[in-house]
Parts: sequence; structure tokens; C-alpha cells
Amino acid sequence: MEIRNESNPKNSRYADQRTGKRRGSLHSKRRQQHIAIFKRRHLHKVLSRQKTQTRRIHKYTWKLGKTYSIRDRWFSKPQGHIIITRKFKQRLGDISESDIKKEGFNSLEEFKKEWEECYGPGSWNPNTVVTAYEFKLKIPELLKKEVRK
Repeated sequence: MEIRNESNPKNSRYADQRTGKRRGSLHSKRRQQHIAIFKRRHLHKVLSRQKTQTRRIHKYTWKLGKTYSIRDRWFSKPQGHIIITRKFKQRLGDISESDIKKEGFNSLEEFKKEWEECYGPGSWNPNTVVTAYEFKLKIPELLKKEVRK
């Protein structure tokens, strides 16, 4: 039977044996980052405010009211931040003309073509249910001051 000395953090039953730090301490908690990945061409549309809506087929949904850093790759530097303002389920075939504009496209055919480039040939199915997100680009305070000048 092993006797633990509670005064030594490495021997504590609450300690991470690898680091010696107490579990649940500030050292083990990391700020969770919320990340939204966009293809580079879509990221430019988001940053220029041409795209204010996106549709996704994914397991983990984004949360309404949360701020997400936007990037074109997982480990790249954030290009900006968006706030999710609306979230709803929709069939691909039910997309309206105004939704296509919010997606950053001029026509349904243009949107379909881009969808198949992202998800593969033949992936466009009007009955596919997707999650649609509307968002606002969040401008840092420093940039707001520069824009006002």
C-alpha cells in the first residue's frame, strides 16, 4: 500500500502525475476558443460583409449569441470574429433568393456550384437538412475608432 504525502503536490491524489499540478486548478483550465473555419474565398466575403449567413452540415452546432474567431485553417491566426445572431434548420431546396444574397452569391446556380465544390460532386440534394447561421462581423474597438476618423 502506497502512502501519499499530501503536502507534496506530486504525491497528492488530486495531482496530475505528469505535471504535479493539482487537477481543477487554474493551471489546468484553458480558455476554450470557439473557432469557425471558412474557405479562404468565403473568408474574404465575410470580412468584406458580403457574406452574413452560412449553412453547415456538421455534428456540433454553433451556439446562438457566442463569438467565434474566423480562420481559413485550424491553426492559423484569427482573421476576425463573428457573433451568431440567428440559427435555424432548413432544407437546401427551401433557400430563398435573399438567403442566397446573404450567403454571398448572386444566384441559386452559383450557390449550388459552390456547394458541390465544398462538399463534393453530386452533394446538392434539395432534401438535405442543414443548419443555417446568420452572423455579424465583430469589429474590435480600435478599428471602430479608426473607421470614425
